Amino acid sequence: MSAHATPVSSSPRSGGTDDPALLGRIENTIRFLAVDAVERAGIGHVGAAMALAAAAFELWDNHLRFDPQDPEWPLRDRFILSNGHASLLQYSLLHLFGFDLSLEDIGRFRQLGSRTPGHPEYGDTAGVELTTGPLGQGIAHAVGMALAGRMTGSQFGGGAIEGAGRDRPGQHFVYGIVGDGCLMEGVSSEAASFAGSHSLGNLIFIYDDNAITIDGGTEITFSESVPKRFDAYGWHVVDAVDGQDRTALAEALEAGRRETGRPTLIILKTLIGRGAPNFEGRNKAHGGPLGEDETKLAKSGLGWPTEGDLIVPDDVREYCVGRGAAKHAERVAADARLETWRVANAEAAAAWDTARTRSMPTDLTDKLVEGLDGAKNATRKHSATVLERLAEYVPYMAGGSADLAGSAAPPIVKSAGVVGPGAGEGIDPFAGRNIHFGVREHAMGSIANGIALDGTFLAYCGTFMIFSDYMRPAIRLAALQKAQTLFVFTHDSIFVGEDGPTHQPVEQLDSLRVIPGLTVFRPADGVETAMAYAYYLQAAQGSDRCASGPILLSLTRQGLPGLERPESFEPTDVWKGAYIVSNPDGKADVVLLATGSEVSLAVGAAEELARDGLKSRVVSMPSVELFLEQSEADQDAILPDDGTPIVAIEAGRGETLRRFVGRRGLVIGMESFGASAPYEALANHFGFTASKVAKRVKAHV
Repeated sequence: MSAHATPVSSSPRSGGTDDPALLGRIENTIRFLAVDAVERAGIGHVGAAMALAAAAFELWDNHLRFDPQDPEWPLRDRFILSNGHASLLQYSLLHLFGFDLSLEDIGRFRQLGSRTPGHPEYGDTAGVELTTGPLGQGIAHAVGMALAGRMTGSQFGGGAIEGAGRDRPGQHFVYGIVGDGCLMEGVSSEAASFAGSHSLGNLIFIYDDNAITIDGGTEITFSESVPKRFDAYGWHVVDAVDGQDRTALAEALEAGRRETGRPTLIILKTLIGRGAPNFEGRNKAHGGPLGEDETKLAKSGLGWPTEGDLIVPDDVREYCVGRGAAKHAERVAADARLETWRVANAEAAAAWDTARTRSMPTDLTDKLVEGLDGAKNATRKHSATVLERLAEYVPYMAGGSADLAGSAAPPIVKSAGVVGPGAGEGIDPFAGRNIHFGVREHAMGSIANGIALDGTFLAYCGTFMIFSDYMRPAIRLAALQKAQTLFVFTHDSIFVGEDGPTHQPVEQLDSLRVIPGLTVFRPADGVETAMAYAYYLQAAQGSDRCASGPILLSLTRQGLPGLERPESFEPTDVWKGAYIVSNPDGKADVVLLATGSEVSLAVGAAEELARDGLKSRVVSMPSVELFLEQSEADQDAILPDDGTPIVAIEAGRGETLRRFVGRRGLVIGMESFGASAPYEALANHFGFTASKVAKRVKAHV
C-alpha cells in the first residue's frame, strides 16, 4: 500500500461464501464463459475478463446492491464497465445472478440481434447501465451518475429517519472498473478532475492495472504514476491490491465507502489472460480468441472440463441463483424502509416522484412561449429566458456550461443555486442545479449523459458551437443510448464575428445533423427557441409526438428580429420541422428556405425580390430531422414538388439543405472558413445581406 493511501481494516462480507473451492469454481466459470463465447464468435476480448473474474465477482457478490428482477430499481448501486471490451465479464455476471440474460444469449456473443453485443450497450441488455466501449467514456459518464446521486440525496432524500440509512433517494454508490486505455484518453482526465473537485465520495472505481496495451507493455507509452495522478486530482487512492486477494479488495471497497468526501480509486494488480499459459501477461491476450489448443491448455491447467463449452457447474448455479434471490429479498426489505421514509417525508417523496415521472404543468408550452412572439433578441438570450422559467416549472432540470455562463451558453439560472465548490461557504454543495463544468467540454457532455441516465434530473449542458467538436463522442453516445440530454450551443455561425475563423462554426451544423437519433433545432426567434425547449420536455415525458433521444439547440450570438407569421400559425408547427413564414398572393416564383438567423434575412430578400416582380415564399426550417419525419404530402405543402425553384440559405456549409433544392438547386452558404471582423462586415463580405441574397436568387431563377 502506498504512503498516501488510507489504511483499511477488515470487514465481513455481506452474506457471501468464504468457501475457497466454490469461489475458485465461480471464478473459472466466469473466465471460461468468456473464453468459450469468444471462441464461438471467432472474435472478442478475453484477457481482461480472465484477469478480473475474481475481483468482479467479489464486487458483485458482496458489495454491489441490485435486484436482478428489476434492473431499474431506483435505490440500486450502479456498475459501470468502462473498459467495455471486457463485456463478457459483465454478461457472465448478469447471467449468473439471474438477470434476463440466458446462456444461449452468451453463446450468441457478437451476433446480429443478440443481447450480447461486442461492447455493453444500454437498452440492449438488462442490467447494463450505459453504453461503454469508446475508452474513457464509461468513467466520465459514471462521474455524471455519481453527481446525480449526490444531488438527488441532497434535494430529495433528506429528512432521514432512524433505520432508513441508504433506503432513501440518492444514497447509492457508483462502482466501476477502468483500464489503462480509459486512463490514457483525455476525457477520463477531465472527468476525474471534476469528480475530485466536486468531492464525489459515492464514486468507487477499480483500476485494472495489468501493465499491458494492445501494442505491448504500458511502459512503451504510459509511464506516469496513476496513484499520484489521482491523488493530485483529490481522489482517495488504495494502491497495490492483488487482483486475486478478495479479502484485500473487500477491505479497499469498504474503505472507499467510508471515504465520503473523496472519490476512490483502487489500484488492482492483475494478470491479463490469467490461466492461459502462453497468453497470460502478454499483449496478445488482449484481443481475439485463444484458439482450440490454448483453450484446452488453460482449461486443463485450471481443472476445467476440456469437452463442451459454456459450462456452469451445478453448485455454482445454485449458489449464484441463491445470491440473486437474496439480493431481491434485500431490495424488498429496503423498499419497506423506503416506504417508512416516504410517510415521514411526504413532501420530499412527492418531489422525487415528480422528477422520476417527469411531471410538468399541462400548460407548460404556453408558459414558455408567453411574451416571446415578436420579441427582438439573440436566440441565446431567449434561451436564457426560457431556462429561468423552467427553473420554476421543471425544478429537476440541472446543467451548465464549460466556463461560459457569462456568455449565456447556457447561463447561470439565478434561482437555482450552484453545485460544487462554487456554492459558497456553509451551503450544501449539492443543493443547487447550476453546474460549473469548467473548461472540460470532452467530459461535460459525458457527465451530462450520466446525469440523464441516472433517472432523476433532466440534464443540459452547453458551450460555443465550435467546441461541439470536442464533445462529439458524448453527443454520439447520447444518441446511441437515447439519453434525454439537452445540448445547448451558442455562437452558431460566422456571425460570432471578431473572434475569427477558429471560433466560427462552418461545417459543425451539417455534421451534427447527420448523427442518427439526434434532433437538432436552429431556431429563428424566441417562439422557435421556446418550442425547441418544449419539444425536449415533451420527449422527456415520452410523448408519442416527440422522438426519444437527445436534443441539440443551435443559438445565435447576434440579435434577431421576432418573425411576423400568418394568423394560421400555431406554435406546435415548429415541431413539424418547417412551416411557411410568408406567402405571396398567387403562386410563388421561388421558395426561400432558411434556418435560424437566416430566416429574417430571407424575409428581407423576399421583399427585395418583390420589388423586382418576383414572388417568394419564405419557409423557416428549425429542424431538418423533424421535417423529414412528416408525410410526403405535408412536406410538399411546405416545399412544393412542382418545379418551383427552391433556394436554401444558411450561414454555414448548408449541405444538409441541398436535398431540398435538388442537384442543380442553389444553396447560399459558406464555401470557406470565416474571418475576423464585426459580424455586419462579415455578412456583407460573405454575401449574407438581403440585397446580395436577392441578387443571387434572381440570377439563379
